[in-house]
Amino acid sequence: MHSQTNKISRALAALLSLTAALLGAQPASAAVPGISGTSFSLTASAEYASQPDGASIYSWGYGCSNGYVPSFVPAGMVNANCPLMQIPGPTMVVKEGDTVTVTLTNGLPLAAGNTSIMFPGFEVVATGGVDGVLAKEAITGGTVTYTFKATKPGTYSYYSGSQADVQVPMGLYGAVIVLPATAQTCVSVNATPNPMSLARSAYNNAGTCYDREYLFQLSEIDVRLNSAVQAAVAACPAAPCPALNVPTEPFMPQYYLINGRSLPDVLDLPYSPGLVRQPYNANPHIHPGELMLIRLIGQGRYQHPLHIHGNHARVLAFDGNLLIAKNDLLTDPAARLAGPLLFTLTSVSGQSMDSIYTWTGQGLNWDVYGMSTPHTCNAKPLPASPNDPVAQSSGFDPVTHEYCPDHGKIFPVTPPDPAIVANGLWYGGTPYMGLQQNNTTPLPPGANVQNPDAGYAFPWHSHDEREITTNNVFPGGLMTIMLVDPPSAVIDESK
Repeated sequence: MHSQTNKISRALAALLSLTAALLGAQPASAAVPGISGTSFSLTASAEYASQPDGASIYSWGYGCSNGYVPSFVPAGMVNANCPLMQIPGPTMVVKEGDTVTVTLTNGLPLAAGNTSIMFPGFEVVATGGVDGVLAKEAITGGTVTYTFKATKPGTYSYYSGSQADVQVPMGLYGAVIVLPATAQTCVSVNATPNPMSLARSAYNNAGTCYDREYLFQLSEIDVRLNSAVQAAVAACPAAPCPALNVPTEPFMPQYYLINGRSLPDVLDLPYSPGLVRQPYNANPHIHPGELMLIRLIGQGRYQHPLHIHGNHARVLAFDGNLLIAKNDLLTDPAARLAGPLLFTLTSVSGQSMDSIYTWTGQGLNWDVYGMSTPHTCNAKPLPASPNDPVAQSSGFDPVTHEYCPDHGKIFPVTPPDPAIVANGLWYGGTPYMGLQQNNTTPLPPGANVQNPDAGYAFPWHSHDEREITTNNVFPGGLMTIMLVDPPSAVIDESK
């Protein structure tokens, strides 16, 4: 096992090298793209989803109904669109206190039978359709309308409540984000709000302020189920059709997804023309010291342990329920947050988790920024020695957020292992060092020269090793790369 782990670690290092080069050439960030308003019109229908190994998998998904023109958020997203079928379904963004209506049209094949949408966490009133076991359902070609009040902010899932053991794994799921009604006074690294963030805070609490946000919907595909459904659909081209009866066990997935995509597709652009049915990517970026809101939803049958490198994340809430200290009132905007610090965020089927992540480089005991970076140490003079007591008490630089006690400390004298380090744009010890865009001469590993064009890359991936494969090929699956960009770099989340 130790040998296998070493092999995977080396392969991840090589992947980081390639990823840094690719992302340096074509940034592919994104905030939380979706559609907004109080009235939505969705259709459930069938199409094919793409995978990195070239597979085209028969799937079902929600999308925007014909004739419905949604409002896209955040404003300025490049190439924003909402096809008739997508996986996951459109992310619906509403405000606390809104009365929301969602009209669902059943565009699934005849063999699928009825379909529906469940909205856990909300009191839903349904009109039209027919009675189902868990919700009002739309018959083939029919519609049903769901109405609920967005009573509290947070991140929520939605998914089919009809033959859910088939319809949800086929792709009928999505997310609802409720923004807080009360604007918080937020003090963070960025003095001005990020225009690509949906709000300044996740909840009506100043402790939930953030600079950037990303949504991760984790799921999986067992092609045998999809193929069985496809065969049943083909066997009944005209009514009446027998009840859909396909085996759902054993369930042994070959594809593990973040927002409907596997690595490396997760790093492609949002609304990529090559991934029409999977418009949402998963490519988080952050500047040192910024606060990143991680919105996580378990949309599959499996639990997926998302392991985040670089730092822990402070859990804020589960299913829109803010974790606060005992005896603090939920209505108190100054209520003390009581969520744990985690480095593995385990997604549970149907459950959402909100957390805050940041990265500063504190504790590494060497200068992660490079000695040439402008540096004020909270307006205190730069000490003559990194061991100067003044430096030890000066905290963080207010502009770069550098940890002042580490300023000037030379990068470790032992060069990184050449077997896992790519010479050129990337180095295993510090990606702030290396080949600059205007310098064709590679720097030797360990050279104490900052590269302003590069960033720190951390793999964020499932801690279940089988889930970081695509159809049994590593690397792939439920994995992405989180980039810490230099303070001077512009993070363009519109594309």
